[in-house]
Amino acid sequence: MRSPIRQRGVSLIEVLVAVMIFSIGLIGLAGLLIMSTRSNQAAYLRTQVAFLAQNMADRMSANPMAVWDGTYNSSSYPIASTGASCVATSPCTPDDLATYDMQTWSTQLTTFLPSAKATINCDASSAGYTPTSAQYGMRPPYGGNCTMTITWTERGVGDSTHSAALSQVFTWEFQP
Repeated sequence: MRSPIRQRGVSLIEVLVAVMIFSIGLIGLAGLLIMSTRSNQAAYLRTQVAFLAQNMADRMSANPMAVWDGTYNSSSYPIASTGASCVATSPCTPDDLATYDMQTWSTQLTTFLPSAKATINCDASSAGYTPTSAQYGMRPPYGGNCTMTITWTERGVGDSTHSAALSQVFTWEFQP
């Protein structure tokens, strides 16, 4: 009587199946890494938008005369540079400072965000009266509100059907 032959080692088919399963796992891991990178980029852009919005709100808060005169109001940020200069030998008026702030913020918009556009509109009509120049510097604000809208494009995060550039909008109502 012969004893049954025992299998020793691994067959080639088993090795190929193991390599195929490992390869599928690596492809899935690569897809997750790509998705993670795209999501991180979107989060970075949204952080930049929040930073830029707060930056301009702080600039506006430091210059209430120009805010309530309507100097910061514009529907076409980024604006073209018009050469406003504020130096120690030639002090700025509130409007000069606003122009400088608008130019600086416009440069930041185009530097940090792809295809950035913004609008700012400040409205003092909710105060119920027209403030005087003496009241402009009062804190807290006397009731005027500003609306800032920033739009930019970011790449889609999904598969090839969603990888086209998507327009994003950030809208903020605040009192400078």
